[in-house]
Amino acid sequence: MSLRNRLTRRARLTLIGVTAGGVVAAAVAVVPSLADNGTPRPATAAEQQEAAYGPEPEADSTLVTQPGELTTLATATLSRDTMINRARTWLTANNGGPVPYSMERVWKDGYRQDCSGFVSMALGLGRPGLNTVGLADSRNGVTTRLGSVSQLQKGDLLIDHRTDDGDFRHVVIFEKWANASHSAYWAYEQRGTYGTTHRQLRYGIGNDNYDPFRPVKLGGGTGGGGGGQLPAPSVSWPTLKSGSRGADVQSAQQLLTARGYKVDVDGAFGPRTHAAVVQFQKSRSLAADGIIGPNTWSTLVQTVQYGSSGQAVKAAQTQLNVYGYGLKVDGAFGANTKSAVIAFQQKHDLQVDGVVGPQTWRALLGSR
Repeated sequence: MSLRNRLTRRARLTLIGVTAGGVVAAAVAVVPSLADNGTPRPATAAEQQEAAYGPEPEADSTLVTQPGELTTLATATLSRDTMINRARTWLTANNGGPVPYSMERVWKDGYRQDCSGFVSMALGLGRPGLNTVGLADSRNGVTTRLGSVSQLQKGDLLIDHRTDDGDFRHVVIFEKWANASHSAYWAYEQRGTYGTTHRQLRYGIGNDNYDPFRPVKLGGGTGGGGGGQLPAPSVSWPTLKSGSRGADVQSAQQLLTARGYKVDVDGAFGPRTHAAVVQFQKSRSLAADGIIGPNTWSTLVQTVQYGSSGQAVKAAQTQLNVYGYGLKVDGAFGANTKSAVIAFQQKHDLQVDGVVGPQTWRALLGSR
């Protein structure tokens, strides 16, 4: 396949026409900034087209697991929660940062560092992992195609496995719907430039090449778009530090504001947030390292309930919206917020009282 034939709608390349003796000297991929600023939002169509995926290794490459080397899924059932937890490990496996993206290298665990290698790792397939075509091929016995995206549950896959539009293919792990209208969802993804990410996406929603698939040996969890149940004692507080972004950072900033610290509630863990965390830690005789870990979280969160108001309520509403409850983040703990809390507690084996206390906070922040 010529380089020009690889110019697909999902990989915009600019050819630098530096010619020596009639030969093109270089081709540079133009990749825009896709940094997740603030609360992660669904990727736009333009971003999906420019995410720098592929071309991935061919099926007979030494970098691709051959069908006879598929191991775990052939003999065991993998729970949905276990699969998601495996995917999460790559968010911080690189000294606290994401595993870098690469189609030519394998990570320390033996899996290829591209999108399909990442999914193969989460599924526990043979190393170094299948490619997207192999994941979607029913003859390999790894996945079965779903009838529609409405059937997606936690741990299912959305795969662009087509080979007739160039070889820029991709796969993501569905976690849960981001809203009641099912117009976006939360997913784990290994993508060019950024490595492992957890963000809202729209792949497969509408007219594109993404099809929904379910791993055939994936068990556990419940329906309803990937709710599942995860008992609170097994949930860990997330760790946030300088450079972290997203809804968890936004909630931490709202909680810091509730404690009287002046920070920008923008979802970006910058110098002002770091300074506020250090001040808070010192005031509570905690290790003043500027990192929000279990001890800092458990001291920072505030119990809120029906009738409460303020920034701590906004923090709870922000977290509930991560799970698709669609609340207005107004800082007023009214009937809608209480109903959302009760529904969340029921799904996560928590005491169902409509009160956001320490256990519910931990589940809100750590169960995804």
